[in-house]
Amino acid sequence: MIEPTLKYIEEPFLTFANGQKAIDPRDGLMLFGAFDHKKIQGQKTIGIIGSNSLRKVLIDYLKKIHLPIFNSERSIARPNFPGIEAVFGFSINFENIQELDIDDEEIQKYLKYKDSHQRVHNWVNLYVDKLIAYTNREEMPVDVWLVIIPQCIFQYGRPNSKIQKGDDNISIGLKPKDRNSDMLLLFSDMQEEVDQLKEAYQFEINFHNQLKAKILSSKIITQIIREDKINYENIFTDDKKIEAERKFDTAKAWNIVTTLYYKLGGLPWKLGGVREKVCYLGLVYKKTETDSKNKNACCAAQMFLDSGDGMVFRGNVGPWWNPVSGEFHLSYNDAFEIISQSMEAFYDRFKFYPEEIFIHAKTYFDDNEWRGFEEATAGKSRIIGVRIRENNTFKLYRQFQYCVPRGTLLQYDDNKAYFWTKGFIPRFQTQIGLETPNPLEIAITRGSADIEIVCKDILGLTKLNYNSCIYGDGVPVTLKFADSVGEILTAGKDIKSGVLPFKHYI
Repeated sequence: MIEPTLKYIEEPFLTFANGQKAIDPRDGLMLFGAFDHKKIQGQKTIGIIGSNSLRKVLIDYLKKIHLPIFNSERSIARPNFPGIEAVFGFSINFENIQELDIDDEEIQKYLKYKDSHQRVHNWVNLYVDKLIAYTNREEMPVDVWLVIIPQCIFQYGRPNSKIQKGDDNISIGLKPKDRNSDMLLLFSDMQEEVDQLKEAYQFEINFHNQLKAKILSSKIITQIIREDKINYENIFTDDKKIEAERKFDTAKAWNIVTTLYYKLGGLPWKLGGVREKVCYLGLVYKKTETDSKNKNACCAAQMFLDSGDGMVFRGNVGPWWNPVSGEFHLSYNDAFEIISQSMEAFYDRFKFYPEEIFIHAKTYFDDNEWRGFEEATAGKSRIIGVRIRENNTFKLYRQFQYCVPRGTLLQYDDNKAYFWTKGFIPRFQTQIGLETPNPLEIAITRGSADIEIVCKDILGLTKLNYNSCIYGDGVPVTLKFADSVGEILTAGKDIKSGVLPFKHYI
């Protein structure tokens, strides 16, 4: 322990076109353009899949955001959106959009299914079957498919969702005791029908995760867009709700187009203060069974570079969960294997190994798994283990109208600190949200490093979320998407996925 020291880490800069820098992604994109602005230029061909009416809604919206979108109220935190071409230098080729139709009557038919597994499974297959069939036909290549879904799929395509009772509800499904039964039926045509019903129970009740999981092996990149987010004026009847949604028109445009640019293969921005030959790994764990006593879990690693782009490496399913400690830990062999995969992927890209690898996790590292990490990197890289978790045991206040600034660091040990990645933002002259933010608890648990440099890196990693165009997240990307990646990898049994770029999962 040391005498607690309060420090402030300056907001990290981001790099945009021609090496220009800014701290807010929207400022940098408006003033300078995307980091690799010459890579994604001209007209781009995209695909849209959805019902006929929703495809028209989405096309109208895409045309709308080619023009400036103005905020209904003056807000530094939600700036105006200048338009796709003005910001990113590309446009959508509206004369060559590839369209796949989803029959709205089919959507409504499955909406009546009382069994959530059957309902969501059939909804997902409406989209997946057509996406895979198009890809297999090798027609005109489509870099990104925009999946436009109606409000009913969002509302009733999630865990614990239940449809309203009605006389026209459809009871199709299997009882729990029959869902995993290997018993064969007397009639083959009935066996085929039962097998189809059984398949639905192999997947999580989550439309987003299930769709992403089912197309991983086909390497199809999608962006799911909800109808109620772009067509709210024709859906909602409450004027107050419409006005509240309208306040975020510019934010939605920024988010959708930034994600689209990234999924088209572009890099919107990268970290400004680059620490060369460094990579960051976020360990992902997800239990494969809801039973608290079952130890089986899936493990994966997310590798992030200074660019913010990254890869996901799937490990094995094994008894990584300890129900007593509530922590996940790998075996020596699996720890060795998953870090080796990451190391070789880095080498394939840069033709050298990273000098430093920072492994971020929410738990401590035990001796066995750390030995696997060390031996996989021996003679190649230096590794540092960092535990990051949110802390809600205390609040830090100051005598000011707003809370402590983002970037506040309270160091209480050579290797430990409380770090505020949310808080007052001088650029906005306000804070995001009304609550006094909680800090992250940062601890260097293995290896050696300067805690201040570790926290500075973490602050930078909060600005590399290409799934949204915002000032910064509360947690670094190494952990931000850990749960969502794990959920996709375990959204069904025997999900086939190789080493894929991160854009396949968001």
